[in-house]
Amino acid sequence: MNIDWAALASVFGVSLVVTVALVGLFTLGITGMARQTSTAQGGGGANGLVRTGAYACFGLCAAAVAYGIYLIVA
Repeated sequence: MNIDWAALASVFGVSLVVTVALVGLFTLGITGMARQTSTAQGGGGANGLVRTGAYACFGLCAAAVAYGIYLIVA
């Protein structure tokens, strides 16, 4: 049995970076939605921009998950 350790380390590194990026992106979306809710009572003008950014973060997360499923299935 011969293990290609360089390829294994490469897969591990890419998986780690993508996982951290995806969790960070989702966290930004949650933070944006929480900030949008708390500023809704104050009537801030950037409320729509924060909501749009949060939805963009969630959309990118959904796209990354869909791409992962596509890679597994295809």
